[in-house]
Amino acid sequence: MSDAPNDDIVVRLDRIYTRGGDLGETSLGDGHRVSKHNARVAAYGTVDELNAALGVARLHSSDVVWDAWLVRIQNDLFDVGADLCVPPPPEDDEKHRSRLRVSPEQVAWLEQCIDEI
Repeated sequence: MSDAPNDDIVVRLDRIYTRGGDLGETSLGDGHRVSKHNARVAAYGTVDELNAALGVARLHSSDVVWDAWLVRIQNDLFDVGADLCVPPPPEDDEKHRSRLRVSPEQVAWLEQCIDEI
């Protein structure tokens, strides 16, 4: 068993292929098809790249406090990516706000870390 936070949360990927062919489009989390050049797709791709870079940084750090920070930031970045991959319903902004996974508390914690550094 891992010591990582949220051990009780497991993401299961039943299928990692779509068989939709490659016509320059991809599916968002809600099933809508968009261009692979869409700003939303670029944004969550950039978040994934940052998460990977933090993983590499963790490999080269022996500091327990830094590692704990990086683990939490990585977990929060998964929330950011999840938020980005599902666009808000255009007709209901309140529904969108209640669906967001990134909380003001997560932002405040990250800002506190930045201030400490």
